[in-house]
Amino acid sequence: MNLLSVNVGRPATADIPGAPGFGAGLATAIDKRPVDGPVAVAAPGPRGTGGSGLAGDAIVSLRHHGGDDQAVYAFAREDLDRWERELGRPLPSGSFGENLTTAGVDVNGARIGERWRVGPDLLLEVSGPRIPCRTFADWLGEAGWIKRFTQEAAPGAYLRVIEPGEIRAGDAVTVVHRPGHEVTVSYVFRARTTDRSLLPGVLAAGDALPAGTREKALAYQASLVGS
Repeated sequence: MNLLSVNVGRPATADIPGAPGFGAGLATAIDKRPVDGPVAVAAPGPRGTGGSGLAGDAIVSLRHHGGDDQAVYAFAREDLDRWERELGRPLPSGSFGENLTTAGVDVNGARIGERWRVGPDLLLEVSGPRIPCRTFADWLGEAGWIKRFTQEAAPGAYLRVIEPGEIRAGDAVTVVHRPGHEVTVSYVFRARTTDRSLLPGVLAAGDALPAGTREKALAYQASLVGS
């Protein structure tokens, strides 16, 4: 298991090459590109004030993206390859806005609270799935993209930074802690998007859940008791 690439992005607006239908005047840093050399990774701070965990990587909408629970976004090269075949177009590493393009890592089967050692120093903890948004759909320029991406339930994983460090392409990824529960990235994604009946089950992940996911699960559970 290793990193194929480490990807960062800078803010850009409309008329981005390869992004048909991109919203006029919409600023985004979803266009991530692989970088050479080491990249420093550290906890960015709370949502709304902290952006990306990667040095040199921009987050435009701090209200909706970034912060400690979304410090790093990982997506499997194997899933990009599958989408390449389905869409009939090349998808270079970073195409889905991911910071880490991995090889051999079960990103969607990772459990919430699972910890990965990346390179010699960096320690990351899986916090939850990426939920697709309109910006992602506009960037890909594919009809019905949000629905198609959601149906796959292979969204990639957000991670928080437990111990900072530097990483580069080729670094090993090692799972150093795997919780005893069965709440995976894919499970939380389905609970948040297509099957709300799964929401109470996400609570088995305990404190490793982001506050927003925990609140949604508790509210749904309360609605069942009151009905």
